[in-house]
Amino acid sequence: MAAIGKTRLDSGWIGTRDREVTVSGTQLTTTHPPSPALPWMEAVVPGTVMATLVKGKDVPDPFYELQNDYIIDITESGRQYYTFWLFTTFQCKLSSTQFLDLNFRAINYYAEVYLNGHKKDLPRGMFRRHSLDVTDIAHPDGRNLLAVCVYPPDNPGTIPPEGGQGGDHEIRKDVAAQYVEGWDWMCPIRDRNTGIWDEVSISVTGPVKIIDPHLVSSFFDNYKRVYLHATTELENRSTWVAECSLNIQVTTELEGNVCLVEHLQTQHLSIPAGSRVKYTFPELFFYKPNLWWPNGMGKQSLYNVDITVDVKGYGESDLWSQLFGFRKIESHIDITTSGRLFKVNGQPIFIRGGNWTVSDGLLRLSKERYRTDIKFHADMNLNMLRCWGGGVAERPEFYHYCDIYGLLVWQEFWITGDVNGRGVPVSHPNGPLDHDLFLLCARDTVKLLRNHPSLALWVGGSKQIPPDDINTALKHDLRLHPYFESLSNESGKIVKDFSAGSDDPSQYLDGTRIYIQGSLWDGFANGKGDFTDGPYEIQNPEDFFKDDFYKYGFNPEVGSVGMPVSATIRATMPPEARQIPLFKKVSNDYEEVPNGMWVHYKYIPYSKPGKVHDQILLYGSPKDLDDFCLKAQLANYIQYKALLEGWTSRMWSKYTGVLIWKTQNPWPGLRGQLYDHFLDQTAGFYGCRSAAEPIHVQLNLATYFIEVVNTTSEELSDVAIEASVWDLEGTCPYYKALQKVSMPPKRTVPIAEMKYPKSKNPRPVYFLLLKLYHMSDYRIISRNFYWLHLSGGDYKLLEPYRKKTVPLKVTSQVSIKGTTYEMHMRIQNKSKKPVPKSLTYQNNFTTKQGDGDFDVASVESTHDGADKELEVGWFRKISRHFTKENGGLRVAEINGNDTGVAFFLHFSVHGLKTNHKEGEDTRILPVHYSDNYFSLVPGEAMPIKISFEVPPGVTPRVTLDGWNYHGIHTFH
Repeated sequence: MAAIGKTRLDSGWIGTRDREVTVSGTQLTTTHPPSPALPWMEAVVPGTVMATLVKGKDVPDPFYELQNDYIIDITESGRQYYTFWLFTTFQCKLSSTQFLDLNFRAINYYAEVYLNGHKKDLPRGMFRRHSLDVTDIAHPDGRNLLAVCVYPPDNPGTIPPEGGQGGDHEIRKDVAAQYVEGWDWMCPIRDRNTGIWDEVSISVTGPVKIIDPHLVSSFFDNYKRVYLHATTELENRSTWVAECSLNIQVTTELEGNVCLVEHLQTQHLSIPAGSRVKYTFPELFFYKPNLWWPNGMGKQSLYNVDITVDVKGYGESDLWSQLFGFRKIESHIDITTSGRLFKVNGQPIFIRGGNWTVSDGLLRLSKERYRTDIKFHADMNLNMLRCWGGGVAERPEFYHYCDIYGLLVWQEFWITGDVNGRGVPVSHPNGPLDHDLFLLCARDTVKLLRNHPSLALWVGGSKQIPPDDINTALKHDLRLHPYFESLSNESGKIVKDFSAGSDDPSQYLDGTRIYIQGSLWDGFANGKGDFTDGPYEIQNPEDFFKDDFYKYGFNPEVGSVGMPVSATIRATMPPEARQIPLFKKVSNDYEEVPNGMWVHYKYIPYSKPGKVHDQILLYGSPKDLDDFCLKAQLANYIQYKALLEGWTSRMWSKYTGVLIWKTQNPWPGLRGQLYDHFLDQTAGFYGCRSAAEPIHVQLNLATYFIEVVNTTSEELSDVAIEASVWDLEGTCPYYKALQKVSMPPKRTVPIAEMKYPKSKNPRPVYFLLLKLYHMSDYRIISRNFYWLHLSGGDYKLLEPYRKKTVPLKVTSQVSIKGTTYEMHMRIQNKSKKPVPKSLTYQNNFTTKQGDGDFDVASVESTHDGADKELEVGWFRKISRHFTKENGGLRVAEINGNDTGVAFFLHFSVHGLKTNHKEGEDTRILPVHYSDNYFSLVPGEAMPIKISFEVPPGVTPRVTLDGWNYHGIHTFH
């Protein structure tokens, strides 16, 4: 007898092209099963045909060099070339009263399934689930042979020589991802993502099956009285009336893996033979439950909801489990800004987020990559991700980590302006050929994702609305329950209670989230559908703060540059393609001319002749690839920090939110990213991390006023601001402490104008360090470092500054748990003692919201003049968090004879292997840093936490370099 529940079939698959198979699917799964030998190869499931062909080295890696140009496109090869067979076996021995389903959570585009010689069809549509009852064809001895022939989209389209947004737009005729024909940031995908691209599983049940439960919470009496509503479908697949006990249990996890049962309810019902019914539980009452909050607003409290059904005479028949968060999301169009304003649990949330395309262009999706992707966005202090309509309906694993890390999600359906009526050449606006199929996929997607607290809103399309009949149907299907509609309309207090029956909100398809017809409508951009988002290129940093930069309240897309580090270029391109752009003189400015391979990878320049001087040349002409990429990181940091600080400067007075286009890349592209496809962060990542702090001190680059941002719901009092200016000689010509500052909640307030550089004899290039701290104990709330030049100047004086050798002291300790390394570093600029007036030089940070990991920023030290005693005390405190596998305390000195700022320090982690090849990329990725690309003024110390996984057989080494640190300094 098989165990009740689901088993994933994610290993042991082999595959080959349809043209290589000379027997039928029936034969493959009976008399002629294939072996893992040519033409069959190890297959990537979940994944695409192209992912399998790359893994099997049948085609070159399309994301290296220009190799994508040498892979035949489906337009030229014909659809059969990418029609693919996949084969595996699985064990499952059923009892006479059990049932077996074979589940495909998504395929592209349709398929024939053969199990033990029997054929089943999977109909068209990239975004729909398929569940096949295979009870009668499962093999009695438990060994089952499964073969799937998967077919590409019917209308894969043609890629014009000039490329374009979505190729020739033919892909819009199918309900499929549109980016696969290429975009201005993405290469074409030759197989159009054909394949079993999401989870395959088998599920064993008894006579009664649980189908698509829906969980909804409602709130009363200022969140003291909360109700959980639940509705589920139940199917009785037996030939007799099933007497059922339907159970719902809600638990919360305490420390030490101990669970507290919050609710346990049992209901009894009878289900006729062969019927399917919908059952709504009596509402469950909670008093003051822990609420789920977005990143930066509070904890992401989650409860385990388990639904089980027991059948009389059988026992447990099926089970279902979901992490659920109690939270209320509302939004309306703000009168002051005309932008859409979101509230979570009654608190306004200023949206600072990113646009999400897809994790990987070959759909090699995994929990591990999703975890890193989403944690990276939380690390940047962002609070929303927009799943762009040209990509995919994101997977439950994506939403799981958004639930865990507090990222709100804006999910679009599969419509884009470029492909659906507004592109060049003008595309057809009527959407897919099969409108019913589109709606079927949309409804199924809603059922798949609706229980996730991170899911905030549905949107019909990107820069376009769906065709009228689809749009009308979506508005109806996704209409709000009256309770949530009244919240959306800001109508005041809700006093109505619910009872099980027709009025229960869990009986709606969703009923809790607003549906917006398109990304440029109803409180986004100008709200009328005009192309009023953007821009998508380099800007003068100060322009983000100016009145005329952007007119509207909520910008759903604003983009810029995204050059990665030089190691990524070397991992992507051969030596002959690594030459940096030429700088062509245009009038009194320079235009960048990149080489052909950089054009292939969609590079965009750091200049806009006549408007924006080249932000790399501001530092002097780059000498080589390393120099170019390092100067690009300087520009990335400034650009993205200024972008978010500029928007936050006008929080609620002009803006309600902004989403960066885009934050990540599904291939090694060279534009619009804050970390690259290899999962290495650019400096822009840390510029965002600084700018989007919940409480933040910043310099308005247009007015030169120091501003304090408080996005929290608590008033900030008894705090102070320290502003210090440092020149290239290591002296401090300006120091100011502003005492007893108070900050109301949810406000940005200008505090004081910076008197420097208006003072006499200002330096052409200087550093500014701002700190916001508690007066009682000098704990740092926000630290913000700038490098600045006088108006009309540049940063070329930083070039000779690279020759300065500023001494550093680095203290480190490592904690090892299995393959996980956690390093706690303390870096101190030893070039001279701190400014005597400064009481914050040790940078003891306040506790910040985290993911449950020990955060080095939460360590507090007693302010003491004796550095050695403080240092020992600091490490004594963090050592309490380490396991018995800890390494010892290590101290390293980086010698230097100069006084000054240790500028743009950068940690990286590398792996040493016994069989290392010359030129091989040695980086260990991903790595999570509490900060990076940071700078230290004389006497200042900084704690840095570094965590990463180490592959087997690799010895990790942490290295430190910087603007004025040319050697690679290694810490074991």
